[in-house]
Amino acid sequence: MPVTIGIPANVFTDPIGLLSDCHRRIDRFLRTLQIVTDEKRGGPLGAEYRQALQTALHYFRDAAPNHTADEEEDLFPALRGMERTDAPGVWSRIDRLEADHSQAEQWHRECEDIGSRWLRDDVLCLRDTARLGSVLSSLTKLYREHMEIEENDVFPWAQEVLSDADKAVIGRSMALRRGIAPG
Repeated sequence: MPVTIGIPANVFTDPIGLLSDCHRRIDRFLRTLQIVTDEKRGGPLGAEYRQALQTALHYFRDAAPNHTADEEEDLFPALRGMERTDAPGVWSRIDRLEADHSQAEQWHRECEDIGSRWLRDDVLCLRDTARLGSVLSSLTKLYREHMEIEENDVFPWAQEVLSDADKAVIGRSMALRRGIAPG
């Protein structure tokens, strides 16, 4: 299961598109965690499942936090700074999205803890197996609703109201966050 986590430098010219693309990666790695959990049920992993679990945990530990920072440190402040009144409900949606980020972070820490034990011991106890399944189910529901709000409400509005210069600033910040020289 070859997996690429990095992002090419040229995509930072479309930061809203990149944020949307990140949703596909989040969904793919979350599905990977679910598949490993459902198919192995806490039992021995084997090489392919071990690699899949390690890669998905790595993504959520090291790469996904950049997506959250992209939104909370760049996109959302840029939108709030516009002080526009032509998008009723967007501000409350952004507040909810930030709360979702906080909840997702807690659940990802649990996944990391349980997944690390699984990788270390090659098996999970029944309690950890059940908890991992429960947390992944909760994350799936949260992300489904979260991404729907962003894809249908926030991102289209941002694409419309942010100037090219605003988007360039956001894109540069996103690139730098990942250690990529912009431009």
